[in-house]
Amino acid sequence: MGNVKAVVLAAGKGTRLHSEEFDLPKVLREVNGQPMLHYVLEALSFLSPKDTILVVGYQGEKVKARFEECEIVWQVPQKGTGHAVQCAREKLQAFDGTVLVCCGDMPLLKKETYEALLQKHEAEGADCTFLTGTSNLDLPFGRILRDGSGGFLRVVEDRDCTPEQKEIKELNAGVYAFDCKKLLECLELLTDDNAQGEYYLTDVPEHMRKKGYKLSLCKRELGAEIVGVNTPEQLQMVETILKREQ
Repeated sequence: MGNVKAVVLAAGKGTRLHSEEFDLPKVLREVNGQPMLHYVLEALSFLSPKDTILVVGYQGEKVKARFEECEIVWQVPQKGTGHAVQCAREKLQAFDGTVLVCCGDMPLLKKETYEALLQKHEAEGADCTFLTGTSNLDLPFGRILRDGSGGFLRVVEDRDCTPEQKEIKELNAGVYAFDCKKLLECLELLTDDNAQGEYYLTDVPEHMRKKGYKLSLCKRELGAEIVGVNTPEQLQMVETILKREQ
């Protein structure tokens, strides 16, 4: 896989999952007998734990104790996905390679999917490569807009889609490969000038595009792999799928 580090976003509380009732952070909620973060790190097992940075926040000490072999950085307070990656800057400052950014609440994403993303990123000589995909599930994910030649144009979040854009089947999985130096450069350009007052990682590729950096898309049929666990219903769905795959 070459020179790669992973940054895993694992700071969330899991409010919609009612995780406070279980006295656990979101990524430690169990599916099929294991914390959902366990499955994410298992899929990233092609990397050394020391090259895997967990961004923790809510009840982060519990995540740190459970996965102590990984590098840990803190996101307090939590001000969005872009801010989460900013919190890992110190661990990435001296690194010259590829940074894989992924989510600790996507336990169905497979090792070969992460590897395909990294291979596409390397083969294209890209500065940023999105994992995108299709799914037969009705999911509130951002849609990928492409230009006339099929290149990346931008991501439109589900809530901002026009009826026509809602029909786009190519979804943004929220998983990326970045050139580390260019990622750090563009993280500095993020602002929290939005309704949520947060720093969005999805703004980084837009800054890269404006700078003329190379963007690439790794499109796959993802099906249920793309599901992020945010609700009790999604937790149950993931549990059912993991049991079936045993």
